[in-house]
Amino acid sequence: MIISRTPFRISFFGGGTDYPVWYERKPGTVIGASINKYCYITCRFLPPFFKYNYRIRYNKQEHKNKISQIKHPAVRECLNYLKIASGIEMQHNADLPAMSGLGSSSSFTVGLLNALYTLKDQLINKKRLALDAIYVEQQMIGENVGSQDQTLAAYGGLNKIEFLGRQKINVIPIKIGSKKLVFLQNHLMLFYTGIDRKASDVAATQIRVTPKKTRELSALMKLVDKAYKVLTAKTFNVEEFGRLLNESWQIKRGLTHKISNGVIDSIYSSALKAGAIGGKLLGAGGGGFMLLCVEPEKQQSVKKALKKLLFVPFKFEHRGSQIIYKMPDDMYEPYE
Repeated sequence: MIISRTPFRISFFGGGTDYPVWYERKPGTVIGASINKYCYITCRFLPPFFKYNYRIRYNKQEHKNKISQIKHPAVRECLNYLKIASGIEMQHNADLPAMSGLGSSSSFTVGLLNALYTLKDQLINKKRLALDAIYVEQQMIGENVGSQDQTLAAYGGLNKIEFLGRQKINVIPIKIGSKKLVFLQNHLMLFYTGIDRKASDVAATQIRVTPKKTRELSALMKLVDKAYKVLTAKTFNVEEFGRLLNESWQIKRGLTHKISNGVIDSIYSSALKAGAIGGKLLGAGGGGFMLLCVEPEKQQSVKKALKKLLFVPFKFEHRGSQIIYKMPDDMYEPYE
């Protein structure tokens, strides 16, 4: 039996330039980080006592005899990609809800691939894991997703990531020291809006308009460079970081009509009035989690202003997708 643990992520800057429709024409760059909220995948070869070959448990349960019959697209295509012919049992658990802007679907794909590779006694590095997950989601499933979520989930940590074409990524760890990292962490707040949405649907509209949004996306990339300089400066200017988040959000929300709405705008406005320096909606947009940059002495005021929302404390993590349990299934031989 194998258990993988894969982190969710928060995206700071550059979102939208990690879509192939952009970085196949010109380079894309993002800054993001993994956090200590996780997706857990439990996986083993299914003992040969059942009338089915695949037992898949997530928010639904599937009992199937053929991979092609599995309805969960990531499970089906990960099994196809790794050519898993033996019966498999898989169970998914997560710390936070799906469709919330934290890259949960990509964390699932990364975690499942990691578990399946381990089940096959194959070791792969983080780059291969990220690229495989990107390929499965974009090419095999055909999802409208970018490439930063899979990369951050696989690598972990606070990173600047460059996208230089399909299957070409460059991960640059942002080494700012533990004290500065905790300082940044203590100025960030995460709130759940309670609005669920399918990221692929929101992203589809953005992908369609990308060729017409060169000016806006180029501006988002410039903010990546500015934020990188702020993060790596000898003295960390958190107010400037918050202002850059706000500037990035104002550009991003104007890319399509699906990224924000009246409810989200009202939440963000209330947060600013209560003392937040800046922030953004995480992920593709339309709902999910909102990240805010707030000085510690003003955080109670922001909590009060957003009292109808769920506040979710978090910390940065640096390990990425890991196998946290591995026990050989030596009672039965895998069957085909």
